[in-house]
Amino acid sequence: MVDNDAAYGSSYPPAGYGASGAYAGGGAEAPASAQGMLFNQLQQMQQEIAQLRGMLEEQQNEIQRMKQENLERYQDLDRRLGSAAAGPAASQNPPVAGASSANGSSAPAAGQGQAPAGNEPADPEKEKLFYDAAFDLIKAKDFAKASQAFSAFLRKYPNSQYAGNAQYWLGEVNLAQGDLQGAGQAFARVSQAYPQHAKVPDSLFKLADVETRLGNTDKAKVILQQIVSRYPGTSAAQLAQRDLQRLP
Repeated sequence: MVDNDAAYGSSYPPAGYGASGAYAGGGAEAPASAQGMLFNQLQQMQQEIAQLRGMLEEQQNEIQRMKQENLERYQDLDRRLGSAAAGPAASQNPPVAGASSANGSSAPAAGQGQAPAGNEPADPEKEKLFYDAAFDLIKAKDFAKASQAFSAFLRKYPNSQYAGNAQYWLGEVNLAQGDLQGAGQAFARVSQAYPQHAKVPDSLFKLADVETRLGNTDKAKVILQQIVSRYPGTSAAQLAQRDLQRLP
């Protein structure tokens, strides 16, 4: 009689098998493990791609928003250039008391701020030629020279009938060049030196815009609220109401 167990040696099951009889070499499990790792890596890559897509969409939205804001600013400037008259415009609107400039100074009440006396005698024709020449530089988009021209005009003719307009446009060209401090000071000067001028509401609205860009949101809100209350019905008041709703 043949002992079958002896054919396999002295031990059973043969080496390489576990107690349950399964083969313990591990080779059969390796492919499944590799597939699991690849699956996990694929999932991780998909998550990272989704995150990158989300970040890209946010950046694209932010770029689009900035482009729209810049477009609105240029359109606003073009509208003002198109509607601005060469001659001065005056009104009896009272200035906004307490409006702060970009350097922290306050605009005085009506009658307190007066334009400095100039040495040049009044000459309306010469003043108009000088003012028109400076304004033509804005139309040509030569903002650096326009800033110099308006500054020279105001030094020479501070009491001119065109001085209020020149002061306002000095703020605009400084803003177009990215000079926020210079723009804020120029816009604030309109209500300080020419408190009865029709450009006061517009200059204060632009001053609020400068304060917002400088991060002085509280100052901007105060100026915008005063524009709405003191200059109702003006385009500056309508824009101020819109910006008040946008500010946090």
